[in-house]
Amino acid sequence: MNTPQHTRWRSPAAFTMIEILIAVAIIGVGLVALSSAIPIAAYGIQEGNQLSTATFLANQRLEQVRNAEWRAAQGVAPAVDTLGLSPSDTAAPAGDGDLITFPDEIPLEAPFGGYTRTVRIAGCDEGGGCGGIVSPDLRQVTVTVTYQPMTGIGVAAPTATKSAIVTMYIARR
Repeated sequence: MNTPQHTRWRSPAAFTMIEILIAVAIIGVGLVALSSAIPIAAYGIQEGNQLSTATFLANQRLEQVRNAEWRAAQGVAPAVDTLGLSPSDTAAPAGDGDLITFPDEIPLEAPFGGYTRTVRIAGCDEGGGCGGIVSPDLRQVTVTVTYQPMTGIGVAAPTATKSAIVTMYIARR
């Protein structure tokens, strides 16, 4: 049984050279598309990491503020205010004796050198109060952590910043 030379080397299941080239071209296009998506995915991961860190730092400071003492005079015990009030939207809060209670941290210490943290405390006893609540026994605390975000092509311009802002009301004890 003699098989012709040209069919002996090719079975019906074998690939031809043209089929292989088409498959390589399709795979190449897919890899190019995938490689262009990798920087975008890396940006998303980095942005999530930065925002999570900023939120953690804001909540950490909020816990410290929450533990500050702010109480009215009780009997012979004098009033105590280690919480303080911010004289303006740009100034850190000052408590008893005009001592700064929560100074601005610009920048934070290592390993968070790329972040800044500020605390502002507003009294709810004047103007429109805090969210419509007017009370001398209530203060609104706002902690802002700012960072320089990443972009799809690297670090954003120094003037482009993002912030995590956490707010809480504290009542006098």
